[in-house]
Amino acid sequence: MDIQTGQLVRPVSAMESLEKQLSCPICLDMFTKPVVILPCQHNLCRGCANDLYESRNPYHYSGGTFRCPTCRFEVILDRHGVYGLQRNLLVENIIDIYKQQQESRGSDGEDPPLKDKDAKEPKCKEHEDERINIYCVSCQTPTCSMCKVFGQHKDCEVSPLHAIYQSQKNELRSAMELLAAANGCVQAVMAEMDNRCKAIQENGELQKRRLGESFDLLYAILEERKGQLLEQIGRVEQEKVSTLRKLADQYKQQLQLSNQLQEKLSQNMQSCSVAEFLLTAKQLQDEAQQAARADQLNRPEPGYESMERLSLDTQEAEALLARMDFRTGGEEEGQDADRK
Repeated sequence: MDIQTGQLVRPVSAMESLEKQLSCPICLDMFTKPVVILPCQHNLCRGCANDLYESRNPYHYSGGTFRCPTCRFEVILDRHGVYGLQRNLLVENIIDIYKQQQESRGSDGEDPPLKDKDAKEPKCKEHEDERINIYCVSCQTPTCSMCKVFGQHKDCEVSPLHAIYQSQKNELRSAMELLAAANGCVQAVMAEMDNRCKAIQENGELQKRRLGESFDLLYAILEERKGQLLEQIGRVEQEKVSTLRKLADQYKQQLQLSNQLQEKLSQNMQSCSVAEFLLTAKQLQDEAQQAARADQLNRPEPGYESMERLSLDTQEAEALLARMDFRTGGEEEGQDADRK
């Protein structure tokens, strides 16, 4: 409580204190990148500093002096003006982290306990004490603040981890939808395989009946040929059914793998932390897109189930048999000899 006013004073949180430290003394808002540092160690938005400098230098002379709005320290500028001042990458990086934390608080509610969060977040390989908390857009990989300021990503473009997380999560969700659609396609193809197997069996039985009727007209002399053609039809039928069943087994395996990958993707999106998710998101996305290509498996050509090429045409043979008759020439000659 404030003794003078008698009002309750809410204690200032660490985040509010940090936001105050990251405020520009000119615009009174949080620093807008790029941030420049003066020789007196005070920081300014470069845009605000340039506006203040140009207002004091209406004729745009090259170089000149610039007075710090915080401590009134005079800074001698070269011909580049404010753009010749050194950028404070550390402050810029702290601003990125702060905005990332604010976005996390806005989307998830309250921040998780610090101990639990530190235990779940992976550490940087280059800086073992630093958590992975930003994303390098140039290198397409998560990294830590020290790598941005002093390490291999200091000249790279970075983005808050949560923004990239949401983007890649949406892409992965699209890949899952594509995978689900592909699974539906696989199931439809499997159903088509079953229908074709039944059609082949039905057509095979039909051809067997037709063949039996045709061979019944030819009697015993065609029985051997009948058996050979029956065996040929059965072999073709078995080969076609076997081929389709093998394809159906391949599609079944493809469906099982797709379901397993879909379950894996779902678990990864629900249970993994942000950084762990991003470490595997690209690989999982590639696996999902690869698994979604159900058209890589072979399919039988149209009309594969047809058995019409094994249909037997006996019209010519029937016509020939209809013209056939008993050999009467020899019998007549024998009768003539007996008469003599």
